[in-house]
Amino acid sequence: MGNNLVMNFSVDKENKKVNITREFDAPLSDVWSAWTRQEILDQWWAPAPFKSETKIMEFKEGGKRLYTMVGPDGQKRWSCFEYSSISPKTNFKHSTTFCDAEGNPNSEFGSSYWDISFIEKGDLTLVDITIKRDSLEELEKIIEMGFKEGITATMESLDKIFEDKKK
Repeated sequence: MGNNLVMNFSVDKENKKVNITREFDAPLSDVWSAWTRQEILDQWWAPAPFKSETKIMEFKEGGKRLYTMVGPDGQKRWSCFEYSSISPKTNFKHSTTFCDAEGNPNSEFGSSYWDISFIEKGDLTLVDITIKRDSLEELEKIIEMGFKEGITATMESLDKIFEDKKK
């Protein structure tokens, strides 16, 4: 089951990057859909007990996803993805910026720049993610805020979707 799937998380301070590689026990087309379709993203794109709710989703170059993570107390934390490049079932890139419910950026935090590749490996799909920040300080701040734990839990939520699909 999920436990033998590879997950690597490394930090490259010199280049202000985080790299995550993660295997999923699902075909490429299912993994791609899970990362690019609102109705599936909202089922897993938040570490439990948070829930993801999308307000706007335009998965296209120049499009955006405006969404919130809703805490168990009902508190909302808004973010916006801006998609800059899409190669279907292979790679897409987006910036992620904390913002308000209207999509106005929170100036305290810069943006993260995500570069996400999808690689078929037999029955598994490998997702390779590089996330770049503008400054080392920002990178260290998101790691301090629990980014590694959060993204690990989020990926496990996606495993569960794929496991349920097999039942």
